[in-house]
Formats: sequence, structure tokens, C-alpha cells
Amino acid sequence: MSTTPPPQETRDDAPAAPRSAVDRFFKITERGSTVGSEIRGGLVTFFTMSYIIVLNPLIIGTLPDSTGEFLGGGDAPNLAMIAAATALVAGVLSILMGVVANFPMALAAGLGLNAVVAYTVAQLPGMTWADAMGIVVLEGLVILVLVLTGFRGAVFRAVPRELKIAIGVGIGLFIALIGFVNAGFVRQGQGTPLELGSGGSLAGWPVAVFVIGLIAAIVLMVRKVRGGLLIAVIGTTVLALIVEAIAKVGAAGEDNVGGWHQNVPAVPDSLVDLPDLSLIGQFSLFGAVGKIGVLAVVVLVFSILLADFFDTMGTMVAVGQEAKLLDEDGNPPRSQQILIVDSLGAVAGGMGSVSSNTAYVESTSGVADGARTGLASVVTGIAFLLATFLSPLVAMVPSEAAAPVLVVVGFLMVAQVADLDWKSPEVAIPAFLTLALMPFTYSISVGIGAGFIAFVVVKLALGKVRAIHPLMWVAAVAFIVYFALGPIRDLLGV
Repeated sequence: MSTTPPPQETRDDAPAAPRSAVDRFFKITERGSTVGSEIRGGLVTFFTMSYIIVLNPLIIGTLPDSTGEFLGGGDAPNLAMIAAATALVAGVLSILMGVVANFPMALAAGLGLNAVVAYTVAQLPGMTWADAMGIVVLEGLVILVLVLTGFRGAVFRAVPRELKIAIGVGIGLFIALIGFVNAGFVRQGQGTPLELGSGGSLAGWPVAVFVIGLIAAIVLMVRKVRGGLLIAVIGTTVLALIVEAIAKVGAAGEDNVGGWHQNVPAVPDSLVDLPDLSLIGQFSLFGAVGKIGVLAVVVLVFSILLADFFDTMGTMVAVGQEAKLLDEDGNPPRSQQILIVDSLGAVAGGMGSVSSNTAYVESTSGVADGARTGLASVVTGIAFLLATFLSPLVAMVPSEAAAPVLVVVGFLMVAQVADLDWKSPEVAIPAFLTLALMPFTYSISVGIGAGFIAFVVVKLALGKVRAIHPLMWVAAVAFIVYFALGPIRDLLGV
């Protein structure tokens, strides 16, 4: 009689066994991905958000503080120094997000937040750049405390599922609009907020490059070509280099409306340049208190904090939805770790003198190209670290080459609108305000705030007070204060 045990039946739906230590750590196979997909996704995310290396210095580096000094010291801008610090902080934080939270979401200096720091905080009487960055650090420390005490996570879990879906859809519309605007396909019109191209028609080689890139990205996506979005970015960049070399288009301006929007594609003289990282550590934690007073500091910290607090919530929902990582309540895995790393982003951004760093919705582009784990964020982070040395190479990619990916990803995210019950005003009205106001106001936080307030108002109107989570009350009231910050500042003389 044979003692050999019968062969085990193999289940077709059983998850494949991890292939390596990296696979096990990041749960790559478990999430239905591959190392190659993670690398490609991480690079796509980097290319779609690498514009921040160029744009952040232009926002915070070209305006002196109230004392007349530019960021980094001196009476002239030092954009290379700011670009290097921007890339360094983004790289470290993106790697941290990948390793600690195992989530495919990268971080960098937050657009909007950096403008607040440059045009509002640093311009207050007596304020220096070090004082302004100190306020950013304080804001990050407050958010970190809110995360560690569980408050930020509790607010996130208190948000109804339908609002989380609407947030993802709204962000899809928002990043599609960003793509169209960054490419010059949509611009501010004469007599209208926006219009097609210039004067209602498309003109200029950069727009043509964008359209060709968009068509290429769509074709590659519908044909399910692996790495299609990355191929589209690289191919469109090569096309842009050829166009600029032949046509000498130049940068966009009043006399050149058909120029390149954010950076002119050109092969650099040198691919490698040693970074100047002397900006790191140039902050004064409590310097602003002596300049503008405790009350003014509290108001400034609150205004930056609220935008930071809810922007990330919307982004992590959008990334989680696109990656199909959300649970039945719309929560991503390891949400506490995600929020902790994001909170450290504000602290690190202030300490690095590059403004608050936050999660980037462009991460959805990498997810759309296959990323499902934190390995993609590590790849994005490494690319940012290399960019501190390879900033001339990064500058070759014009916004017109990255914008097609944002438009395609916007489409993918908007498709989730079908999961909302549009026949129920109770659900549809807060959802509509959430998804509509994000692109209309160019702000994720405004859309979320309007949706929260509408949710509370609708429930009250229907007599369903018990359906309102206590933290939704807190969030709605906070947003009412946030929307009225202008009159409040005038009243306080801040």
C-alpha cells in the first residue's frame, strides 16, 4: 500500500506565491502587480509631477520677502538651489511613503500652498523666509499630532462612501483640466473664464505636440500596451525636442502666445550638475510670533492646515479607487501610516525651505499604468533624488508632454461617477457640489468643503440628524470658518 500522499488540488483563484523578498515586503504579487509594472508606474508618476522641480522655484523663488531678500538669501533669485531642495525633499518623502505605508502615492511641494506662503505669509510686515517656513513646520507638527491622536483618521472614516466616490470623480475632472491648461489647450478667454486655445482656436506647435501626445496615449491605452503612458510621455518629449530644434518656438509670453508653457524643451549642455542643498534647515520655528503676534500665527497655521488636511484625504481616495485598493467603506489600506507620512511632508517641506509637501494627485497616472504598491513610490522617490543631479535632464520634459497622461487618467477616474445614485437628491446634491467645485475653483479642498456642508444641510432638511457623524459636524463648521477666512482676517487685522 502506497504511503505517498495524494497530490494537492490547485485552486485557480489562489494568489500566486511571492517571488522575492521585495515582492513579499511590498505585497506586489498579492496585489496583482509585477516589479516591472511598479517601476513603470513609478516613472510615469515622476514624469507627470516632475514639473514641480521647475515650477516651485518660480513660485517661491522669484518674489522677495517683506525685508527684500529672496529665498536662500541675497537680492536675486537662486532657482537652481530651490529646485535641488524641492527634488530632495520630494524624493525622501516619496520613498518614505512607499516603505512605511506601501501605497503608490508620491509627495512633493504642494501647489497652492506654496503660493500662500510666497504671496501671503512671507509678505507680512517684518516676515522673513525663515519665519514663513517656520509657520509651515508648525502646521505640519499640528497635523502630525492630529494623526497620532487618531483624529485625522477618524474624520476620514466618518466621511460617507458616496462623498468619497464624488471626491475621486471631482479630482479626475480637476487633473484633466490641469492637463488641458498646462498644455495651453484651454486658456483664460477674453470675456469668458476659459476658452479653447487662443481666441477660440488651436494655434502653435506646442498645442499640436500635446494633441499628438494625447492621441498616442489614448491609442496605447485602448490597445492595452504595457507602459503605454510612459511611452507616451517619452515619445511626446522626443517630438517636442525635434519641434523646438526646427521651429525655435520659445517660451510662451505676451508676444508669443503659441510658445511652450512651463519650460522650453532642449537638449542640455550637461546632463549632470552638482546640487546646492544649503537651503536645508533655513527656518525659524517661532520667529513669526515676534513679528506678527500669536493670534495671527494661529490664523495662518489654521488656514494652511485645513487645505493640507483635506487635500490629502481626497488624493488618497482617488489613488486608492484607481488602484482598486479601497475597502467596502472606501478606506485605503494602512491609512494611518499614509496620513503620518503626509503629515511629515509639511514638517520636512518647511525644514527644507521649499514649502509644505503633500500627496500628489498625479500619482493616479502611475496607478493607471499598473502601479499598485509602495515600490512605485520608492521608484518615484529615487527619480526625484537623481533629479537633484539631473535637473537639466528633467527640464527637457515640457508640460505639453506630461499633460496628455493627466487627461487620460482624468477619464479613468471620472468613470466612477456611475457608482453614484443620481436619482436620489440626498446623495446627488452633495456629490455634485463636491465633483463640480474642484475643477471650477481649482481646489480639491473647496470641493470637499462644499460637499461636507451640503451633506449636513441636506440631512438636516430631511430630519436625519442621527445620520450625521459628529466629526462631519466638526468638519463642516471648520470649512465654514475656512471659507470666511478673508473677513475673519480683516476683522482681526491680520
